[in-house]
Amino acid sequence: MNTEEFRKYGKQMIDYICEYGQTIDERDVAPTVDPGFLRKLLPEEAPQKGEDFKRMLDDVETKIMPNMVHWNHPRFFAYFPAGNSYPSILGDMLSSAIGSIGFSWASSPAATELETIVLDWYAKALDLPCFFRSDAKGSKGGGVLQGSASECALVCMMAARARAIKELKGNHHDVHDSVYLPQLVAYSSKEAHSSIEKAAKMAIVKLRALDTDSRGVFRGDTLRQAIQEDLAQGLTPCFVVATVGTTSACVFDNLVEVGQVCREVRSIWFHVDGAYAGNSFILPEMRRFKEGLEYADSFNTNPNKLLLTNFDCSAMWVKDVKLLTTALAVDPLYLQHEHSSAIDYRHYGIPLSRRFRALKLWFVFRSYGIVGLQKYIRNHIALAKRFETLVNSDERFEVRNDVNLGLVCFRLKQQDRINRDLLARINQSGKFHMTPAMVRGKYIIRFCVTYEHATEEHIDYAWEEIKNYAEETLAAECPEEVQEQALPATKKPPKKLTRSMSTRFSFTRSVSREIFERQNSRSQLTDGCTPIVIVDTDDILESLQRASRMNGERSSNDTYDTDSTEEASN
Repeated sequence: MNTEEFRKYGKQMIDYICEYGQTIDERDVAPTVDPGFLRKLLPEEAPQKGEDFKRMLDDVETKIMPNMVHWNHPRFFAYFPAGNSYPSILGDMLSSAIGSIGFSWASSPAATELETIVLDWYAKALDLPCFFRSDAKGSKGGGVLQGSASECALVCMMAARARAIKELKGNHHDVHDSVYLPQLVAYSSKEAHSSIEKAAKMAIVKLRALDTDSRGVFRGDTLRQAIQEDLAQGLTPCFVVATVGTTSACVFDNLVEVGQVCREVRSIWFHVDGAYAGNSFILPEMRRFKEGLEYADSFNTNPNKLLLTNFDCSAMWVKDVKLLTTALAVDPLYLQHEHSSAIDYRHYGIPLSRRFRALKLWFVFRSYGIVGLQKYIRNHIALAKRFETLVNSDERFEVRNDVNLGLVCFRLKQQDRINRDLLARINQSGKFHMTPAMVRGKYIIRFCVTYEHATEEHIDYAWEEIKNYAEETLAAECPEEVQEQALPATKKPPKKLTRSMSTRFSFTRSVSREIFERQNSRSQLTDGCTPIVIVDTDDILESLQRASRMNGERSSNDTYDTDSTEEASN
């Protein structure tokens, strides 16, 4: 492809992107395909000769787009927002065109310095403690853009591990670091993100996932008790994670209490994970939730969640940059340069090669301004509060979380299995996409405002449809007299979902108790995408066997509800 062809096809691609954004509401939010579908649609080998761009774009439209989950759809209410905007896309486009590999200042001076400046802008916009900024007088800290919050958690834990081991070693420099690993302990709440568990596995540090209070908040007394137990056993607490905006219910941990406990133990590195909700600190009225951040050694938040910047882009700040770089730096001769005072971001994370992520974030800040970004987040909060009001106005439903940002956790006042079927009906339609969580021991449906241009009409329409699906669910599950009230006499009562459809579209997985007890992850930290595990009871297993026997004795032409495990959804 030469320059003129790129100019031509580039304009076509821009037009395609614009058309996609303008007509996205005409598409289903999510597909209902099965794994392996795409292999049947594409050739077994790459073409020997180049193909026409129009043919490629046609294949995108006919084979790819219908089978995508459209995260920027106005009826996508799952997970958290996948930040995106036209300024961000343009910044990413230019970054790709420049193609720099910014591992050091010498390799990309402007890319390095823009990242530093933008992260100082960002820290000021969020009103972070001054020690996180590189431009603050006397500061030893600074920021860096990582690929994800998972990377932020890992590199901070590695820095904490290195600092703790250095203290334990003292003058015994000949002893290998691995000798001290069994002594180290990290702490989080049971509502922390699963990336914390993964980081602990990779860093080979024991993780204790601690209970929260009745509202899901990680409290200081719980942490203090766990630390005292471990100190009494001769262990070394080295890392604590608190969360602002948990995955399940957007709960804000008590940073003041947790931070004060961390301050009592010299070996502890206190990390605050604000992947989603940390961005809300751009609003003065949300800053009450960051009280206690002054105790933190590091903090991360994702502009690719709530600041209209497309993935990947995760911002991380540390109080003392030297502690981070000491843990991660490798400096072979061929990468050294004479500008020793300059920042080399290769020492701040896992990869050597780094993309020019700061460009798109710079474009977003300059295009929207602080006021524009505040307006966007305030709209999400207002719409979530509207949905909360709608749910509370219907006595069949309840809200199970404190709605402080864009997430509402709701459910029917029924058994968990009925709520699982409700979510399955919603998702199976393709008109909406939502995800579940377990909040205070109950299966709930997460309704998160994600669309940049979301309006009250989007929220009201979603609620009306949710009520319709709820009536279908209740009519299929309730006694006959309730069905008569829920549906007109002329309408055929809806059938129960098959077991396979219910588990698939409610994001659950049924397992035997034996399998559950030997699963790899015992802490069960959440990540919002792993299916919720439901332990099969004896009644369910007996129902499965009964359904299997009945299936062999009957035949049916009903394509909607033919499943050997139909009765198991009872």
